[in-house]
Amino acid sequence: MSKAAVARSPAGAFSGFERMVAWRYLRSRRKETVISVIASISFLGIMLGVATLIVVMAVMNGFRAELLTRILGVNGHLIVQPLDSPLEDYAQVASRINGVSGVKYAIPLIDGQVLAQGNVGGGTGALVRGIRGEDLGKISIVSSNIKQGTLDGFDTGEGVAIGKRMAENLGLVLGDTITLISPEGDVTPLGTTPRMKGYKVTAIFEVGMSEYDSSIVYMPFSEAQLYFNMDGRAQTIEIYVDNPDNVDALKPKVEKAAQRPIDLVDWRQRNETFFSALQVERNVMFMILTLIVLVAALNIISGLVMLVKDKGHDIAILRTMGASRGAILRIFLMTGAAIGVTGTIAGVLLGVVICLNIESIRQFFSWMTGRILFNPELYFLSQLPAKMDPRETTYVVIMALSLSFLATVFPAWRAARLDPVEALRYE
Repeated sequence: MSKAAVARSPAGAFSGFERMVAWRYLRSRRKETVISVIASISFLGIMLGVATLIVVMAVMNGFRAELLTRILGVNGHLIVQPLDSPLEDYAQVASRINGVSGVKYAIPLIDGQVLAQGNVGGGTGALVRGIRGEDLGKISIVSSNIKQGTLDGFDTGEGVAIGKRMAENLGLVLGDTITLISPEGDVTPLGTTPRMKGYKVTAIFEVGMSEYDSSIVYMPFSEAQLYFNMDGRAQTIEIYVDNPDNVDALKPKVEKAAQRPIDLVDWRQRNETFFSALQVERNVMFMILTLIVLVAALNIISGLVMLVKDKGHDIAILRTMGASRGAILRIFLMTGAAIGVTGTIAGVLLGVVICLNIESIRQFFSWMTGRILFNPELYFLSQLPAKMDPRETTYVVIMALSLSFLATVFPAWRAARLDPVEALRYE
């Protein structure tokens, strides 16, 4: 760099001259191989750290969204339970609640635990849900995912709808008979005897959540009343609302519309432990993965410190020719920041590409290893979900850029503090 070039350079901050010097320091030279390798490692570290953060947070968001959709798609957002007397006026109560603004529909239900037996195996525990056919049609996650059979004539027949995994586990196909055994049977002089009855399988559904596909049996409401000795009564009323996060505002309106003493339980209370565990795991993963970006930022510090030491003679020449301490500071700030900015941008692009193809990537690695990397029996969902949150992605970008910029401050400040005489000692 000639003295005339320095003299002709603009005096403003981040001028073309300063950017040119910073870019030159980023380029690899034969004697600066170590510095170039450290810069490359820093770039890769930030890129992989940002991409990993984006992918992991997207997958965890996808888990929560998918589980929430399926859990709240099958179960109500608010559960009405009677306090003073059996729920014999369930039809009138449900009709009044349906008229509340913000309520999609209110469904009377009868729930009961049974032992289900089929053609193979010793049986499995199941949850029988007695429901009217018109109400089952409103639960779109079930009615729109009927894989075999039909729900037509559900109320008038004595058939039941079961999940696909339950059918597979019990060796049942459409038209077979499933035997349900309830411990709450008839009272005899010898004690209570279990109630056993067979029902024809008229529909097989798959909601995509193995816990539900392997355990739920939908039974006509009138038949469930007979089976569980609840003639003329309902056990609960499940309410589906437009906005599940707004259930607190709807509770007083629902209590008023019920016109009888009731107990209300919302979906957050029923699944508090589950979703709290997901939130804690999500926060911990974010903190752990942030350390990857922090380590990459520390590599930027070490690389710039070595660059400052190597460029001591250049700094002395620039200062002698009139470059200010601010110009030296900005040159090294741009040098380090360029690594952080390009690494962050590359990480965001890589993370987006992985998120958009996460299921294909999972299937590829499953094929390569010959193992199931995402077992639905363990993770409840049939495929790996990924849902990017623009706000979270912005936080990741801001965090990565902030760490990168902070990492450049000390080496740049050290370079700016060198006077021409002291800088020559770095040779």
